[in-house]
Amino acid sequence: MKMKTKIYIVGIGMDGERTLTADAKKAIEQADVLIGAKRMTEPFAALGKPEYECWRAADIRAFLDDCGYASAAVLMSGDCGFFSGAADLKKALAGHDTEIISGISTPVYLCAKLGLAWQDMGFVSLHGTDGNIVRNIRRTRRCFFLLGGSVTPSDICKRLCEYGMGDITVHIGARLAYPDERIISGTAGELRETECDDLCAVITENPSPENRIRTGIPDGEFIRDDIPMTKSEVRAAVASKLDVCSNDTVWDIGCGTGSVSVEAALAAYNGTVFAADKNGDAISLTIRNARKFGCDNIRTVHGSVPDILSELPSPDRVFIGGAGGNISAVLEAALKGGKCRKTVMTAVTLETLNEAVEALRLHGMTTDVTQIAVTRTRTVGTHTMFAAQNPVFVTEGTAR
Repeated sequence: MKMKTKIYIVGIGMDGERTLTADAKKAIEQADVLIGAKRMTEPFAALGKPEYECWRAADIRAFLDDCGYASAAVLMSGDCGFFSGAADLKKALAGHDTEIISGISTPVYLCAKLGLAWQDMGFVSLHGTDGNIVRNIRRTRRCFFLLGGSVTPSDICKRLCEYGMGDITVHIGARLAYPDERIISGTAGELRETECDDLCAVITENPSPENRIRTGIPDGEFIRDDIPMTKSEVRAAVASKLDVCSNDTVWDIGCGTGSVSVEAALAAYNGTVFAADKNGDAISLTIRNARKFGCDNIRTVHGSVPDILSELPSPDRVFIGGAGGNISAVLEAALKGGKCRKTVMTAVTLETLNEAVEALRLHGMTTDVTQIAVTRTRTVGTHTMFAAQNPVFVTEGTAR
């Protein structure tokens, strides 16, 4: 009968020495073989144990299935429960006797050094992605960013300055727990040119975080120019019907001023909104409004539909404010990936309404139409008069 291997999945803290817990140290000393990336195994070279340099779950599983060792320690940076590959590894090792040993995570260590509480902190991993930096900072009092990909602390500070938040406090922790550890604090404006090693993390402090997700934002808050805009009352109805989730991918087709894009981006703070329009002035205006409202999760796409849609990721939600007679083609592109559950369209003419309803029917979506007739007040001399706005049809399509 083949011998069963006892597998420890071990969080080694920052450096594998000063931040190594007693339980982690014991598991590593007892293991017959150490597995992990070179940076993980290096601190334990003096133990003289066999090492297998690997970090892919499938390869680790293949090695452990045939290694013949009684015990093994798979070494992970920081803590196994914080942006770690431990969960995927444990799943890959199903059927083996595995035990997870917790470690000291980067935010715990850095917050202790700074004297900051972290129970109300937001956490974002920018390892291998550019993430939603400004959007997360705008909505949290403190936000922790785990770096390690192409994004640097300087990039974060420059993004904040670009979005008018150069006075935000930024703490940078580089090579934490190593002899050359550096912890630097200042404003984003002061630290925008700071150069750091790849092994670093950032904490931001925003004294005035957003305390709600806004819908039906007053029209006057948006930069307008001469581009058409979905008005506040209609936009609130659209937002309600779209029902955007925090990590959704949203398409805004015919984005105009970007007012719907902004409200969708506020809701999808861990997602992405793709704002498309054939009018270059509309694209420029959407970018300006995205910056005003701190929505760096809006990506603008300039061009005509459906040509520009083939390169976009499949959406979860779609708003069509203007498709130039190509509603059916937009729906076909949106539904192709199988993710899209909700589509909302606005129309001010019966012809566009008919096109929307027919396109939804042809694509097998259930249809609901609401007419919104908004009347606002205006002052004429000493009197208050009512001024009716054009009625708008809001068509909601839901995948069966």
